[in-house]
Amino acid sequence: MRNSKTNRDVKSGDSQMPAPVNASPVDDGFEPLLDSTEAAGLLKIHPKTLQKLARNGEVAAIQIGKLWRFRASALNRWLEKVAN
Repeated sequence: MRNSKTNRDVKSGDSQMPAPVNASPVDDGFEPLLDSTEAAGLLKIHPKTLQKLARNGEVAAIQIGKLWRFRASALNRWLEKVAN
């Protein structure tokens, strides 16, 4: 059986790659979640320190299985509260 599509049938530059996903908040109000490493990097602290703060309820976080996720806006509110 012969392949019906030959090399000359395929145009160069014809790509079926999906468009990149934008990581910024979208119009529906969804805010992407940061993992422990990303969130700790924003705060310039160790990820384990941030996880301990989350476990103790000092920082707003979401635990999904064993992993912690953080909203940047919640981290900012926590920083403002701690700074005052």
